[in-house]
Amino acid sequence: MPTWFDVLRREIKQSTCVVIDADRAASVASRLSPLARDLGFPDIAHLCLAMMGPRRAQIHRAVVDAMMINETSFFRDRLPFDEFRCKIMPQLLAARAASRSLRIWSAACATGQEAYSLAMMFDEEARLFSGWSIEILATDVSQSAIETARAGVYNQFQVQRGLPVSQLLRYFTRANDTWTIAEHMKSRVRFEQRNILENAPSTGSFDVICCRNLMYYFDSEGKKALLKRLHEALAPGGFLLLGATETPLGVSDEFAVSSHHPWLSARKLDRAQSQNMRPQLRLVRG
Repeated sequence: MPTWFDVLRREIKQSTCVVIDADRAASVASRLSPLARDLGFPDIAHLCLAMMGPRRAQIHRAVVDAMMINETSFFRDRLPFDEFRCKIMPQLLAARAASRSLRIWSAACATGQEAYSLAMMFDEEARLFSGWSIEILATDVSQSAIETARAGVYNQFQVQRGLPVSQLLRYFTRANDTWTIAEHMKSRVRFEQRNILENAPSTGSFDVICCRNLMYYFDSEGKKALLKRLHEALAPGGFLLLGATETPLGVSDEFAVSSHHPWLSARKLDRAQSQNMRPQLRLVRG
């Protein structure tokens, strides 16, 4: 007879590909107990069993929201953002000069700090991109995380993590103990609740995809499916930014890895170049 924890692990993996370690029952129980009470269940076991009942969709959304870690910060692991500004931006300026447009996807955006960090970078380089169309789409499986991102309201601890004082004062307004990002910055990012593996954006391809620190929570099967989906969504000549310690090595043959480094950007080759070659992972150096 499966336990509530067995049911939960199976349902979460099936719906999100996130794998919950077998030794996390106690921490999961502490995370879900308040949700069970709020939804009127006598205990966690009844909550998890309800994930298979008539209220399946509603319970699933609530449990997924409660289980997602949503760990993020502004300009997280600063090096990739420095590389983006100094090396990737110039290449995109040259490669997309004819269309003067860029599409960027912040996948698994959590509460929005990564997407807003990108928006701030483009705002600071506005002179270079004058007359360009810059679209930033940010998605996450958690509806509550997306609602927080859309609101753009952060506490003191959140803005202190990675956000320089100059950018804080330039792009945020303080009200008591919270900081709200400027409306003109909110308008530059479109937030959507999406499960990457079930309903990834289908309109056009992206010049840059940031999918950092998500593969870590997947098993090999989930990692393969994720990399395949991101490869399909990446435009020829575009960049895929992965998180520290993440790599397609040993997981997927969609990419040919040329170097080893915790921060990698995967470059997708133009169609003419890729007839006999796979996209190359370019080493990002500090």
